This record gives sequence, C-alpha cells and structure tokens, in this order.
Amino acid sequence: MNAQTQVSTTPRAVIQTLRGQPASDGAGVKLTRVIGQPRLPDLDPFLLLDEFGTDKPEDYIAGFPEHPHRGFETVTYMLDGRMRHKDNHGHEGVLEPGAVQWMTAGRGIVHSEMPEQREGRMRGFQLWMNLPAKDKMNPPNYQEFGGEKLPLVEKPGVKVKVIAGSLDGATGPVKQPATDPIYMDIRLDAGVEFALPVPAGHSAFVYVYEGSLSVGVERDAATINAQELAVLGDGSEVRLAGRSPQTRAILVAGRPLREPVARYGPFVMNTREEIMQAFTDYQAGRF
Repeated sequence: MNAQTQVSTTPRAVIQTLRGQPASDGAGVKLTRVIGQPRLPDLDPFLLLDEFGTDKPEDYIAGFPEHPHRGFETVTYMLDGRMRHKDNHGHEGVLEPGAVQWMTAGRGIVHSEMPEQREGRMRGFQLWMNLPAKDKMNPPNYQEFGGEKLPLVEKPGVKVKVIAGSLDGATGPVKQPATDPIYMDIRLDAGVEFALPVPAGHSAFVYVYEGSLSVGVERDAATINAQELAVLGDGSEVRLAGRSPQTRAILVAGRPLREPVARYGPFVMNTREEIMQAFTDYQAGRF
C-alpha cells in the first residue's frame, strides 16, 4: 500500500508596508533607506536595508571611503555597475553586476567601497544583519560570489536567483548558521503565481524594486508596488503573484536573535559599554 504524506503550509500575510526615505551615506552617496528609518528601525535580525540606484555619477562617485564596522554583517548585492572594496586585512576585489558580497565584520574591520566607474548606472542593495553575542568578536570574514555562482531557478514566467537558502533543489552559496538566512532575487511576469517556502519563525520581508506584485492569498492578498517593502507575518511559505508585465523583488528572511541591541554608527553590540569599547579599540588601532 502506497501512502503519500501531505505537508500543510501556512501562507504569510503582509502585516506592514512602507516606502523608503531619501538618505545619504559615505561621502554623500544618495540612496533610499528602507529598514533603519523611523517607521521600521529594524526587523530582527535585520538592522538596515539601503537601495541605491542612479544614472547620475554625481550621486555615487564619492563612494564610501574608509570606515570601520564591528559586531554585524554587511551584504552588498550589485544589480548594475562596479564597486571596488578594500580592507585593512588585505582583502580587495571588484563587485560586478549580479555579484554578492557577504562581509562579517566580527571584532573589527576597516574597509572602503568605491565606484569602479565614472559614468553609467550604479544600482544595488546593502543589507545589515546582526550577529549573536557569541559571534560578535569573531575574526572578520568574507563570502563573495560572482553572478555566475548564484543558481537560477526557472519556471514559466518566473526566474529566481538564489543567493542564500534553498529552492527546488538549488542552494545559494552563502551560509550563516546563526541566522539561517534566505535571500532571493525574483523576476515575475504578470498573472503568474508562485510560492516559496520560508521557515516558520523567521523574520521576512519582500521589497519590490520594479513593477508590482501581490503577497498573500486571494481576497486577503496585499498589492506591493515598486519601492515598497512588505513586512510578513509568520507562516511557512510566501505566495506571490505578478501584477505588472515584469516585476523584480527581493525576498529576505532570517532567524531572529532576540538579544539586546546597542548600536551607534558603524558598531552594533549588545550593551552601551561594548559600544564604548568599540570606539576605544578603533581609535587605538586595534581593528
């Protein structure tokens, strides 16, 4: 006798939507701050999400000169343009279109991110992810992958680039056991419905950067337009449906840490005393 076990799924609903706010960082780079603004200061374990995208060199040419980090991770995903990164631990390289860099600052790093172009479009995302207290003082680390290293899952009307997490047997190259992250870049045609598994208990969001889609089920689905972020409630899958000729969005999820957060500028620790120590160590050249 053959029996098949059906696994029930719970679709996630949208519990908050918001638009990013204009901001600048580095030496005056213009960007849109989505997470890390007053309406959404953080979404454990996510501390910040910036979208940058412009055809004007004056908006990005000054770049991000040398600056320190401690206690968290930065994730840079390039869509267009080229960015050179360099740090005080001897690591240097150029992020090309489609590439991702997952940098674990750990106990301390000083790095720069500078445009490797003087004209043309520069577009992408930077995400900050928190580290658990036990990992904040680990040595710095890089995970860096060109676009050709990121698996692509294709179905009729759907293309998903898997940066972290797994989908239909494809597993992204980025690993982080502390937060078990999911990071996917999704292209979705109009009228196409698509469901992605997301572990229950993970914090999750969808950010649409081109077009429009709906999240959820039938009458309860919420429409999310370009430059809008949807914070998702709990559940075991995310159901999407295209609402424009072609939509592009990122789906990001991670296990929350549920630890105290003390942050100031480029440092994210658990207590005010640890923040003060970070400043002392940086000024003393101990990064």
